[in-house]
Amino acid sequence: MIAILRPALAVVGLLTLLLGLAVPLGFTGLAGTLFPTAAGGSLIERDGKVVGSALIGQDFTADRYFHPRPSATTAPDPEKPGSTIAAPYNAAASAASQAAPTSQALLEAVKERQAVLGGGAVPADAVTASGSGLDPHISPENAGRQVARVAAARGLPAAQVAALVERQTEGRELGLLGERRVNVLRLNLALDALR
Repeated sequence: MIAILRPALAVVGLLTLLLGLAVPLGFTGLAGTLFPTAAGGSLIERDGKVVGSALIGQDFTADRYFHPRPSATTAPDPEKPGSTIAAPYNAAASAASQAAPTSQALLEAVKERQAVLGGGAVPADAVTASGSGLDPHISPENAGRQVARVAAARGLPAAQVAALVERQTEGRELGLLGERRVNVLRLNLALDALR
């Protein structure tokens, strides 16, 4: 019996070491060598302190900052066990709202957000959350709608703020994948650097 089990156990042990330890460590080392910033979490620093990641949005709400798209992330409600409360950009709870396009609650939320923005046509990313609820980017159109508010709150010329948005606008990946976008954290840090 032992003679039959010994080779099987040896193979399991060998494959566990190879596929469970050596290969993951090899890929981690390779990623750290070839893509050190991405492998390290794409952290953004200001004055030597980490202020966020380029991959995870933050909830800016002051008028002097560009606002991100809505976030659908939640956290447990401390007052009602089994319930949740809104917790924008909670990276520990990355998830979409799971509301279907025909959901009355989703339609009402979109209408409320649209009303806050002055009604009328608005970019979709200004009133809808991303699939993860953590998207760090907004569309250039969404940023453009916010230029007047940010410029007025900071006492800056709107043209200067609009030019900053244009400089911070990222193109498509490899020139053809995805859409043009603006990283809100990077844009707001560049805005702080103006004044």
